[in-house]
Amino acid sequence: MRLLVAGGAGFIGSTFVKRRLESTDDSIIVLDLLTYAGNRANLEEVERDELLRDRFEFVRGDICDADLVRSLTTRIDGIVNFAAETHVDRSILDPDAFLRTGVIGVNALLDATRAAHVDGRTIRLVQVSTDEVYGSVESGHRTEGDPLAPRSPYAAAKAAGDLLCLAYHETHGVDIVITRGANSYGPHQHPEKLIPLFVTNALDDGPLPMYGDGDQRRDWLHVDDHADAIAFALDRGPAGSVLNVPGGQERANREVAEAILRRLGKPDSLLRSVPDRPGHDWRYAMDGSRLAALGWRPRVSFDEGLAATIDWYRDNRGWWEQARGDEWDSWYQRQYATRLEQSSPV
Repeated sequence: MRLLVAGGAGFIGSTFVKRRLESTDDSIIVLDLLTYAGNRANLEEVERDELLRDRFEFVRGDICDADLVRSLTTRIDGIVNFAAETHVDRSILDPDAFLRTGVIGVNALLDATRAAHVDGRTIRLVQVSTDEVYGSVESGHRTEGDPLAPRSPYAAAKAAGDLLCLAYHETHGVDIVITRGANSYGPHQHPEKLIPLFVTNALDDGPLPMYGDGDQRRDWLHVDDHADAIAFALDRGPAGSVLNVPGGQERANREVAEAILRRLGKPDSLLRSVPDRPGHDWRYAMDGSRLAALGWRPRVSFDEGLAATIDWYRDNRGWWEQARGDEWDSWYQRQYATRLEQSSPV
């Protein structure tokens, strides 16, 4: 296939690009604006590899640029859309960027696939979404047919993108598949996310700012498994379908923090309870039987994946210091300074 991968310099997107090029003969165009969430360094391994780089092209640009998207879709058979700002905390502070990428950008991709469909060409679009669109799950597991109940601007933008995809499929007959992934983790994840934030802070003997009592529960999915599930959906997902991608590895945030400290040999005193964020979902959980029935299941256990991830951040300080960028100190102060002043030992 000839693929356009939007947001392919990001955490999950770059993992997908590398694994797809290694496992197939596909060619890939990455379209990425390189905001804080995208990092060209994530693609260096591909660009250095003589066997991969001839099937790879990078375009710096915005998925909201309809003319640019239209021009790129004349050369492709499929689109995989990872493009999104993904951190809930940032969406609370600055929702506009999330809405722009998650709604206007998705619409630009869909309109390009619609135009191709009118011209007699089929372009499959895989929309990479999140378990957060279901909202907090007090008990049980959400299925693909359950109502959406997003509780943050980030989740609301992703839910809107999902609904646009389904509307284009019904109205225009475009070929779309939506995947909703669990909390992903692994190498190359931006340091603002829970696991890399806690690992990098602990490496510098800094505090780990844990919201409340840390009892919030997440289902963890290794980035390699997530990328492979998206590739599976691209190849085998029924047109118009929604596919949950659970990790089957549910943990409380406090359990994750304590495992990080043990792996690094750091004291529990680094763990600090800080005031919770607004509207914090307590638990995410999805039923993955639909995807399992098609033949896909995750393979990386959380204990194995977490240990390898911690070791990667320990061994790649240069990457995460660069990934923090010039805005890191001001963002971190805005997000955590007051909370840490009000923090207490756990």
